[in-house]
Amino acid sequence: MLALKFASPIVAQNGGYFISRGVGRHPRRVIDSYELIYVDKGSLALREQDEDFVLGAGETLLLQPGQLHEGITDYDPALRFYWLHFELAPTTAPESGSFVVRRRTAVTEPERFVALLRLFLGEQEDGAPPETLGLLVLLMLQRLSRHQEKTGIAERGMALAYRARQQIGIRFGDELGASSLAELLRCNADYLGRVFRQAFGVTITEAIHRQRITAAERMLLRNDSSIAVIAQRCGFKDSAYMRRLFIRKVGMTPAVYRKLYCKEHVNFE
Repeated sequence: MLALKFASPIVAQNGGYFISRGVGRHPRRVIDSYELIYVDKGSLALREQDEDFVLGAGETLLLQPGQLHEGITDYDPALRFYWLHFELAPTTAPESGSFVVRRRTAVTEPERFVALLRLFLGEQEDGAPPETLGLLVLLMLQRLSRHQEKTGIAERGMALAYRARQQIGIRFGDELGASSLAELLRCNADYLGRVFRQAFGVTITEAIHRQRITAAERMLLRNDSSIAVIAQRCGFKDSAYMRRLFIRKVGMTPAVYRKLYCKEHVNFE
């Protein structure tokens, strides 16, 4: 029998998956552990000390222990996010074994990162010890560190990418595309497309489609407007085009989605 003994540099406390119901906001508090947040859908606005963060889908934020943090706005009705609390264990590992994780990171491979988060929650439910769960957290942090190394975007390029995404969130209902967005931001369209993909792992066109589909999901559940009207409000050229994209991204037609979830849609605080 082979006996292995090792110590994880991270000890996980707990984790979960938050589903908003559109009321309240993140509590004002100080915690004695690190908290890693990954936004799965919607947006989350937080303040830590004097710094504000507005996170979109596919972004992480690492909150520090001993720092006051709180919600800036009420929860987005579409918001869903994963959260993990962990501590750093005393270690004698050499400094060369360390790595850098930014406070805020745009995940370039969200499917793989979400798979790790789900594995963490599954292992937690099965009663895995904190040290074992800590290895999964360590793997997530290392992956975030590698994402940052791969992007290598200058601060100016990163700022431009975030401005572009902000405009997509505001103007998705308009006639918007990569060229018009570049014109709005007064920059080269090819450069904008390149830094945007490096920052968020998707093209500008894909980001616009995602924003429009997210808005359509919301409208289908919240009002009785026809699908054609919703398509127009969300920026689609016609309802048939929205229907094709909706099936591709959600797995069903808008009509079926509304029928399934309009009366049974349940969110949790």
